Amino acid sequence: MLDTSARLLRLLALLQSRPEWRGADLAERLDVAARTLRRDIGRLRELGYPVHATPGVAGGYRLGAGARMPPLLLDDEEAVAVAIGLRGGGVAGIEETAGRALAKLEQVLPDRLRQRVRALQTATVAIGGGVPAADAGVLDRIAAARRDREVLRFDYRDHDGAETARSAEPCKLVARAGRWYLLGYDLGRDGWRIFRVDRLRPRTPNGPRFAPRPEPGGDAARYVAERLVREMWPVRARALVHAPAAQIAARTSGLVEPVDDRSCLLELRADGLDAVVFMLGLLDADFEVLEPPELAGRLRTMADRFARAAGEGWDGR
Repeated sequence: MLDTSARLLRLLALLQSRPEWRGADLAERLDVAARTLRRDIGRLRELGYPVHATPGVAGGYRLGAGARMPPLLLDDEEAVAVAIGLRGGGVAGIEETAGRALAKLEQVLPDRLRQRVRALQTATVAIGGGVPAADAGVLDRIAAARRDREVLRFDYRDHDGAETARSAEPCKLVARAGRWYLLGYDLGRDGWRIFRVDRLRPRTPNGPRFAPRPEPGGDAARYVAERLVREMWPVRARALVHAPAAQIAARTSGLVEPVDDRSCLLELRADGLDAVVFMLGLLDADFEVLEPPELAGRLRTMADRFARAAGEGWDGR
């Protein structure tokens, strides 16, 4: 049986893990009598934690919102997930606050978890703002292989559903346009390849150790972005956008290159000009078309159509 202090921490963790507990269930989880449970609930209340009780046979306990925040008791996976979320949350305006919270969390993480968090942080980069959902266990395995410089062995399912066994030297995890991608040097095909993480299933154990290769083009993230954009869509368009590069990167999955503090070059790829017009309209910024020439004509056609839709009172302002 746990001693009193450890039992109180365990009780607090259980109360945090679900909205409400039956008293009998809590007592069973803690391996104590109902009387001991009531005494421990009283001690938590004395410490300032608002534990509410519902009387009756079907009654129970729940941890309410109090005047101060109780210590967060997280398991290993929860702690790693919170740390990664704080590092790459993609919410504008809270970067400094998230950084302070992350620093506090990392101070209390056990060394084994701190190593996992750092491995993921150094292995990942997000393009265009925001971090998509993914299987944390798979990301963890890839990041650990990269950190330990071990060949990643995995089964990979292509877009047709066919599975192949692959071995690659992991270079970088890239979050882009709602998906995670792994850039790795494919040993079976003797070249750099980009793998969708949701189609990847790691094998155990990893392969032999390897010496890291230079990132292709000197920038793994840009290499992945350019490859994905150029290989997936047939229509290419470029525009000079009169807005900061960071602002535009957060609004598009296209390639953004700063010109100065107030403008940037944007390259878009799509399956047609209408899709490019739509993406440009979502930028919420002025822009000048650079190429292709027919895009300007398509924009004029769409502008006339929208003007007619706006009605006779529309004056162009």
